[in-house]
Amino acid sequence: MKTLDLTAPDISCEHCKTAIEHDLAQAPGVRQVAVDINTKAVRVDYDAAQTNEQTLRAMLTEIGYPPA
Repeated sequence: MKTLDLTAPDISCEHCKTAIEHDLAQAPGVRQVAVDINTKAVRVDYDAAQTNEQTLRAMLTEIGYPPA
């Protein structure tokens, strides 16, 4: 299990939080996603045998919240 910590500057509301948590949770190997609206932080716990940092960053960008 690995943990990826990112900052997504475009996070601004509860809808953003919900969208990110829901969409990233659908990725193979993702165990948990937590978003903090105040700090614009995204934490993803994932199985490195099933996905990787590059894929998760691309997914975040694709859903409209590119990481810094």
